[in-house]
Amino acid sequence: MDKKRSMKKVTIVGTDIEEVKRLNSQSGLSYNQVKELLASRLHREK
Repeated sequence: MDKKRSMKKVTIVGTDIEEVKRLNSQSGLSYNQVKELLASRLHREK
């Protein structure tokens, strides 16, 4: 195994944890962020 590959944080099945975090950060709002946004809009309308 090359040195760069052995330095990566991976799960047991080989998923690159840092790559998943990077992709998640680019994916938009989280579930909880959407809930907060909808709740704040609902409260403003009342």
